[in-house]
Order: sequence, then structure tokens, then C-alpha cells
Amino acid sequence: MKKIVLTGGGTAGHVTPNLALLPSLRKEEFEIHYIGSYHGIERRLIEDAGIPYDGISSGKLRRYFDIKNFSDPLRVLKGYGQAKRLMKQYRPDIVFSKGGFVSVPVVLAAKHYKIPVIIHESDMTPGLANKICIPAAQKVCCNFPETLNYLPKDKAVLSGSPIREELLTGDRLSGLQYAGLSANRPVILVIGGSLGSVTVNHAVRSILPKLLPQFQIIHICGKGNLDESLIGTSGYVQYEYVDKPLRHLFAAADLIISRAGANSICEILALRKPNILIPLSAAASRGDQILNANSFAKQGFSTVLEEEVLTSETLYQAVSETYKNRISFIEAMEKSTLNNAVETIMNLIRECAES
Repeated sequence: MKKIVLTGGGTAGHVTPNLALLPSLRKEEFEIHYIGSYHGIERRLIEDAGIPYDGISSGKLRRYFDIKNFSDPLRVLKGYGQAKRLMKQYRPDIVFSKGGFVSVPVVLAAKHYKIPVIIHESDMTPGLANKICIPAAQKVCCNFPETLNYLPKDKAVLSGSPIREELLTGDRLSGLQYAGLSANRPVILVIGGSLGSVTVNHAVRSILPKLLPQFQIIHICGKGNLDESLIGTSGYVQYEYVDKPLRHLFAAADLIISRAGANSICEILALRKPNILIPLSAAASRGDQILNANSFAKQGFSTVLEEEVLTSETLYQAVSETYKNRISFIEAMEKSTLNNAVETIMNLIRECAES
């Protein structure tokens, strides 16, 4: 029996591609272990999936001054020691890393024991954690053609992002019934990311009087972001978070408004849903969502509305134009070749594990 250690954490985006690989890994009878942080979001997601989980110490590696810059390197060193002990205990044939700072000690521990490592980089340009890990990797998978320019040519693989099988099996009527909506009007699904987005939420709610005569709205707004004054509004439903029924809500959607996290937009691509991307601003991030969104716009997959120009007027105009031209977006997405990421990555896992 082959053994694999999966790692990655910090956000749901560093976990869901690992979850997408689980059915194939189980089918091929891999013994699977997961190494993440003590209390990160990855712990609950992985334990709910029935995978043995080990938490290790981790720290964030920052490019800016913070008092924690003095203590977090010690946490990383402690995590490295813990990861080495776990590698010695499990003796995996392969490590697959989805990134996040908890993955750094795991990948370096694998390198110490000469265990092959495959990394997946979701964003257009590698983040700091993956930059540290790339020299230790045999292969580096990515989502965007432009990313190949930032990776070693002998390691880079344009794979796309692994998509959870269940997302592709949604049922439109089940989604409409879950949300209590009608089949007579098109549906806009709004997703602000795992934590929600106050900016996106406010912009969408500000144009509800204009949208609701034509559309119905399913709004996943993030924990603590429900607007109680809108509860009961005809044609508008809001949720803090949706788990298993999300596949049905995707199936019910005729248009999606979303942040531009790499995993989210790859799921939208796989589902062939016309979409408006509102990337997190460069002022609040390293700008990776802007690059992700612009790549999708360049390929004809998406309309991009940057946060700096997001107003009630620009959002309503983007909704109107994107829905009007929805067929052209669908046709562009249907031409994409990045549809078999699970199969591509599983082939790499087999090759590296056997080597």
C-alpha cells in the first residue's frame, strides 16, 4: 500500500483541492495522512472527511514588520521538528502540498528524508510559502498559463485546480427548492469568499431594488454578515455559509458574482457559469486575486470589476451586460482544456511515488 501525506492550511482554499483528491486516492487504496496546524480551518474539514490528522506548530512568514516576526520563526522551527518526527513515523511515499505557511515545515521535512514532493500553486504568482518550498519539490502544478513563467521549467505542470466531484453533480431544482425560489426567473449567486466580503455584500444589497424585478438572488455573505432587515424579501435569500447544498445552489445559478480566489474561480470555470469577479484590492492583499481575475478576463471567461471602481452603478451595469452576453462566456469556458486536474495530479502522484 502506498502512503501519502497531504498538507496545506490557513484558508479553505488551501484545503479543498486536497479534499478533491481524496476519492481517487481512496480508490487506489493509498494510506492517507494529513498534517496541518493545531487549530486552523483545515482541521475541521479534514477530520470531517475521516482522514487521520496531525497538528503541528506553524508561524506566518511576513514581508513586513510585525512583532510576531520575532516569535513565529521559532514556531516554524518547532513545526519542522514535529514534521520530521511524523515523516519518520509514517514513512510516506509522496507528499502533496497545497500551500499555506503550515506546509513549509512539512515540505522541508520531506526533503530532509528525500521524500518526493508535489506542490500546487493556485494563484498567478507563487506566494511566499510556496516560493520557499519550490526548490524541494519534484513537480509544481498551477492553474494559469502565465504562472509557468514564474516556475522552473523542468518542474512546472499546467494542471488546473482539482475540483470536488460533488460540485459537478448539483441539481438545479434541488437548489431552487433549498432556497425557496422560483424556476421562472434567472438566479444570481453571490459568493464573497469563506469569510464573506463587506464590500461585495454592501454593493449587492444596494442594487436589490433594481435586480429583483428581473433576477432572484442567493447571497452567501459570510459569518456575521446577515442583514436582518432583508429577511423575508421576496426573491432574495441570504446565508452565512453553505456546505453540502452548495452544489445545488451552483446548479441553480445563471450568473455568479464572486471574489477571485483561485480555487473559487476554477470551480466556476468547471461549472461553465457566466460570472463577475470582484478581486480583493491590492491594498488589502498581495494582488494575486487581481492577476487571477485578469487572466480569466483575457481568456474570455469572466467580467472583472475591480474594487476601486465598484459602485451601485458599475455593478448593475456589469450584471446587465454579463447576463446579456452569457452565451459567449459559456462558449469560451467550454474551450478550456483545464478540466482534468484530478487525473493529471493523480498521474504525477503515481509517477513520483513509484520513483
